[in-house]
Amino acid sequence: MIVRIYNDLSKYLHPKEVLIIYGPRRVGKTILLENFLAKTSLKYKLENGSDLGIQEIFSSQRAETFRQYAQRYELIAIDEAQYIPNIGDALKLLIETVPTIKVIATGSASFELSNKVGEPLTDRSTTLLLYPVSQLELLNQMNKFELSRKKEEYLIYGSYPKVLTMESFADKAKNLSQLVTSYLLKDILDLEEVKGSKILLDLLRLLAFQIGNEVSLSELAQNLPIDPKTVARYLDLLEKSFILINIRGYSRNLRKEISNKSKYYFYDNGIRNAVINNFNPINLRDDVGKLWENFLVVERLKKQAYRSILSNNYFWRTWDQKEVDLVEEREGKLFGYEFKYSPGKDRIPQDFLKTYPGSEVSIINSENYLDFIT
Repeated sequence: MIVRIYNDLSKYLHPKEVLIIYGPRRVGKTILLENFLAKTSLKYKLENGSDLGIQEIFSSQRAETFRQYAQRYELIAIDEAQYIPNIGDALKLLIETVPTIKVIATGSASFELSNKVGEPLTDRSTTLLLYPVSQLELLNQMNKFELSRKKEEYLIYGSYPKVLTMESFADKAKNLSQLVTSYLLKDILDLEEVKGSKILLDLLRLLAFQIGNEVSLSELAQNLPIDPKTVARYLDLLEKSFILINIRGYSRNLRKEISNKSKYYFYDNGIRNAVINNFNPINLRDDVGKLWENFLVVERLKKQAYRSILSNNYFWRTWDQKEVDLVEEREGKLFGYEFKYSPGKDRIPQDFLKTYPGSEVSIINSENYLDFIT
């Protein structure tokens, strides 16, 4: 059993508030919820948002219905809450009608939950984002030496909970491929007017080869081919369904800085490799730099989320190819990070330091990376 970072949900539960747990599909939200319910002393009711009877109750928008439904319970837990129409309004009415009740709602499609939960529950909710398993969480089971020895495995197969528990590399690859074909695009296809998965998968394949590079909407549109506005819409959906992460360019001082472009990363390296069907070992790959950058960016974002590090995240690049892979704007300063898999005589980008006096830049490689992400 992998101990997750939010193992004790009780500290996030408050009357007159809803605890919302977001995250990609298959990262363990349901198991996290069930494990908590198995230990809690609260009298609870666990529901699934895909159940038509539950949808009918929560769609009623009647205070008396909610009062009777929650009678004698201390906690209402709803898994897959995004399937309930107007769930945000329903949860708001529930906690107003039964002010002593505690509520947990989980969901994988953030565009549904944020649109239909976020606005009605402004200042009435706590939100937790559950990623695929982080290196921080794995440190509960092994030491840094053991964790470092498995880094190539994480670069190739990622860190989805079920994948981590499999012994065979062949089984890991098979599970990731099934995840891509069966679950990856399910929320988009179910909840948005997207006719099929082929263009979405083609778009993901293009982006998988462009990790670390600025993305051009017009270039993607030409390669698919669809119009740039549709590309932008699909990218937005892929972000909101926890498949892609968008990092934008940083610019403040120089006209030659690139600021109107984005770089995209996958929430999980294993998903990225499944999309392009490449699970070759590190010594047989020509994309180690891309894998390393994707891994470090996402693990750093996990650390920021789980350690409450408030940061605006960017990359920095100039038109003459000066660059810093990740720039964190926090504590009134800029902290830059360059990612290099192999330790060597890597140079600190002096142009960035000169442009932004008082900033700091570090080189993160395969020998010092664990301090950066754990």
